[in-house]
Order: sequence, then structure tokens, then C-alpha cells
Amino acid sequence: MSSQILLNFFLAFIWMFMTVSFTPSGFAIGFLVGLAVIILMRRFFTGRLYLTRVWAVLSLTVLFLKELTLSSIQVLRIVLRPNMNIKPAIFEMETELKRDWEVTLLSALITLTPGTLVIGISDDQKRLYIHALDFKDIDEAVSSIKNTFERAILEVSRP
Repeated sequence: MSSQILLNFFLAFIWMFMTVSFTPSGFAIGFLVGLAVIILMRRFFTGRLYLTRVWAVLSLTVLFLKELTLSSIQVLRIVLRPNMNIKPAIFEMETELKRDWEVTLLSALITLTPGTLVIGISDDQKRLYIHALDFKDIDEAVSSIKNTFERAILEVSRP
């Protein structure tokens, strides 16, 4: 993937020199031309096209912002209610993430989302211990995290 990005920048600079246009717009046009060349030559690369990973990172960012907004509204509703009928709980979630940075990213995303907090990670990094402010169902909470954050992290990290 990094070789594709470097090749794209190299082709953009070659384009700038060929057209004698040393402006940001000249670089942008060269970058797009280089991207088209890379797309046409994608069968010669061993990994997937780097744009798919860029798209996955953007999707993860949008997903986090959506979850951040929704959970902030939910926590605001809890705080503004006259009587606090909350059921806080701590539950365990098994993860299929393997790399350290994947588990760290998942933990950070869960912790940054209002109403949830990762309070511990097992020694083998297979289980996260999560505190939820208003807990309803363990299966629903685990599947929600697995189907959103964990799946998006897997799309970013897997080749």
C-alpha cells in the first residue's frame, strides 16, 4: 500500500515537471492522473488498492462521529431526566482483533463514546471489560460494538 502512495506522489511530480506547472492545481491534476494510472495497473500490485483502505478509514471516522453524536444525545437525555432510572453495568466482550494497535483503537473509540468506558483488557488481549452507563442487554451491547467499531477496524487493517 505504501508503495502505491509513493508511486502516486512520484507520478504527480513527474506530471508537474512534464507540464511545467509547479502549482498546487498542477500537483492535484498530476495526482489524479497518477491515480488513474495506478487503477489501470492494479493487477500488477500484490495487495489491494490503497484507495480502499483510505475509504475504510474515512468510513470509520464517519461511523465514530455518528456514534459520538447519538450517544451524546442519549447521555444528555439521561442527565436531563427528572429521575435517573439507569442501570449501570460492567460486561465482557470478546474481540477478534489481533494486533495491539487494533485493540487500542477499539478501546479508544469505545471510551471516547459517551456512556461507555473500557476499564480493562485481558492479558491475552482477547477480552475487553466495558462499563456502560445505561445497560439493557449484554448481547445487544456486544453485537452493537462488534457490528460497528470492530467491523470497521477490521476493514481498515486487513489486507
